[in-house]
Amino acid sequence: MDITLKVNGSSHSVHVDPRMSLLDLLRERLGLIGAKKGCDHGQCGACTVLIDGRRANSCLALAVAMDGSEIVTVEGLMEGDELHPLQAAFIEHDAFQCGYCTPGQLCSAVGMLGEPGPSAVTGDLREDPGLTPEEIRERMSGNLCRCGAYVNIVSAIAEVAP
Repeated sequence: MDITLKVNGSSHSVHVDPRMSLLDLLRERLGLIGAKKGCDHGQCGACTVLIDGRRANSCLALAVAMDGSEIVTVEGLMEGDELHPLQAAFIEHDAFQCGYCTPGQLCSAVGMLGEPGPSAVTGDLREDPGLTPEEIRERMSGNLCRCGAYVNIVSAIAEVAP
């Protein structure tokens, strides 16, 4: 099938097998290797990208379903030579160790910052809570870090959170 999608600001028209995941399209066909294939089951978050501004596991998204969508990967977070504020905060707070999960953590955090509303740990579900460390941990719980850099990841996100 032929699809057209915008990835990191550039339009791409590609022919894809209907069974191909968005992750495989990004890595194998477009050469964007930031999103990682961790579990291939949507359980680790290493493949997280932004699809039309919302975070999603690209290993679970079919490429054919992305026709007309706008995708942002970790490679597209920078503005020219300027790091995204979260990228700079991850560096400042040493929020990565091996770095394998970092692209997914960054994309998930960018998406999370744009998602209003309560979470499972919000005391009053009628209000939009601030991003406390507890809220950040809950909202980032779908992204695993095998090295255990969670404390520094939460600190980096808290620094950038509104």
